[in-house]
Amino acid sequence: MPGSRSVEAFVRETRSLTVHVWATADKYVITITKAQPVGRLKGHMVYRVMATEFLPLRERQIRDPDEDGFLALLRDFVRTSPLYFSYSLDLTNSFQRQAAQDDGTAAPMWKGADDRFFWNRFVMSDLIEFRNKGAARGVGLGGAQPGIDPYILPVIFGMVSIRPTRLRGTALTLALISRRSRFRGGTRYLARGIDDEGHAANFNETEQVLVVNDSGGSGLGGFAGTADMQSGAGGGGGTAAAPGREMQILSYVQTRGSVPVYWAEINDLHYVPRLQVRSIEAAFPAARRHFEEQVRVYGDNYMVNLVNKTGRERRIKEAYEQMVNMLVSHPVEATQPDRPRTDEKFHIIAPTSSHSAMDRIHYVYFDFHSETKGLRLHRAQLLLDRLGDALDAQGYFRGVGGAGAGAGGRPRLEVRATQTSVVRTNCMDCLDRTNVVQSLLGRRSLNRQLADLGILSPASGETFTTADPEFEHLFRNLWADNADAVSAAYAGTGAMKTDMTRTGHRTRQGALRDARVAVTRYCRNNFMDGPRQDAFDLFLGAYRPDSNLGAAAGHHLVFADTRPVLVQAIPYVLGFSVLMVLLGLFSPRMPDAAVLPLRVFTLFWLVVGAWCFGFVWRNGMLYVSLWPWVLSSVSVGTRNGTSSSY
Repeated sequence: MPGSRSVEAFVRETRSLTVHVWATADKYVITITKAQPVGRLKGHMVYRVMATEFLPLRERQIRDPDEDGFLALLRDFVRTSPLYFSYSLDLTNSFQRQAAQDDGTAAPMWKGADDRFFWNRFVMSDLIEFRNKGAARGVGLGGAQPGIDPYILPVIFGMVSIRPTRLRGTALTLALISRRSRFRGGTRYLARGIDDEGHAANFNETEQVLVVNDSGGSGLGGFAGTADMQSGAGGGGGTAAAPGREMQILSYVQTRGSVPVYWAEINDLHYVPRLQVRSIEAAFPAARRHFEEQVRVYGDNYMVNLVNKTGRERRIKEAYEQMVNMLVSHPVEATQPDRPRTDEKFHIIAPTSSHSAMDRIHYVYFDFHSETKGLRLHRAQLLLDRLGDALDAQGYFRGVGGAGAGAGGRPRLEVRATQTSVVRTNCMDCLDRTNVVQSLLGRRSLNRQLADLGILSPASGETFTTADPEFEHLFRNLWADNADAVSAAYAGTGAMKTDMTRTGHRTRQGALRDARVAVTRYCRNNFMDGPRQDAFDLFLGAYRPDSNLGAAAGHHLVFADTRPVLVQAIPYVLGFSVLMVLLGLFSPRMPDAAVLPLRVFTLFWLVVGAWCFGFVWRNGMLYVSLWPWVLSSVSVGTRNGTSSSY
């Protein structure tokens, strides 16, 4: 990365200009030591972070176990997180937002970054502070420091996949970018609903990008932060289109996010966690903030809800609908049955006026499970048919541009069309059902784009599926990979129902795979997500050890198991009891040995084991992986977005 002698001198003198990680005493610089090229998008190389190094600003004289624990959490988090960056392309913004920002000024890329997806924004805060205000008084570097701009590199968390290909002789690049919001970041059962600022858990923006006639920069350059990479021309040339042909960028954006009310599922070792929903009135201000932002950024919002209308999910469905009725000025509701399959295939809540921004939200419930059960996921197409007019009206972004980057690393584009609304899809986790529907929406938009470009012939009903099976295979696997990436980041496993995405059919093999995924999720969510959530909180600044340790900081109790000794011992006693029972049942014995003592021995340990198992099962919250509690500074209920009394 580019440097400056004055900056380096300042670092030596003050030790405060850092990409920092808050720990008990020290700050650390996180450097990317290895990055894998993902591909070129409009000539700009995109990388995935593969390895990092944590460099302390000072040598530690005394080993601090707490600080070692914090660093271990962060190292594991960064190592396993899907982090992407580019020196010359703003990955935090959709192409439509980038084109809208390009006013000709030469602002640095980080200043135009979308704050929601600037994943390392907190980690960069010291560097940004120094860039804007300079050094402390008396050091000699006062005022703004624009020389720091190249050091401030926005990183996104999510998925970037770029696939160069051809269709009907036309050079294409098909890409999929999923950006996860840094607000209310966390794991499946520890981050649900919305917070008081209106940030929804597991909020992702997914942009499907099609670049046409992008004939330059097909090679994958190495990892280097040189000047040619800053301009987007490194290691493979620019992005000049073929002679006589315009290079075009077409993109389609969708979003997903947790149901915007205060709700939680409390882990207690049961397969189905306890569901808690706070009053809708309490969540109304937060939900209003959420949708005000959504309307401001995306225009009209078509909120597709895929949760079940029966069972435990019914409460979430009803809460969502109550919230929409409160938000919209003059809502009108309609229900469409599909008997005998379901009495509520669709439930529509639409505005009848346009008095406020909230009248630009449209609610569509689809009974996904009832309509698609029995390996009939193709019936999800019914939802797209119902949304047909809205999808036709929303359009997609289309820009025509030249080589290289415009101001601040943004693409130099002439806008031909814009996307005027967005579909916001959710199920309970915003993963499996959501992925299926989003891939169908992406398919519909891509067919429309290819038809508008003249590559497909819509008059004959032609689609890219019938035109080119290889392109169809590429598209399916692109969306299935995205499903797995988003699911792994939130639930710790790949997505379910990816057989539908990859093959177009629900298969029995896919159903068996989903059963394995369900078991894996249960184990990870109950026994591994506590440390993962703590790492999210540390990296994103939701928890800061320097200000939250308090009295515990000097006693090294942060990572200590403070549960009563009896509670800690019971699982070990349970394991020992199982071993003793197995020994009693299967150990060889002499022919003339007495049977009664062995039976009493086995029965005794069987009773002890049964009591221990019952204790663990009845007190499951004592054994799920939610501690160390100090990193959340709140009870499990508050951490989930519900009241602390849960």
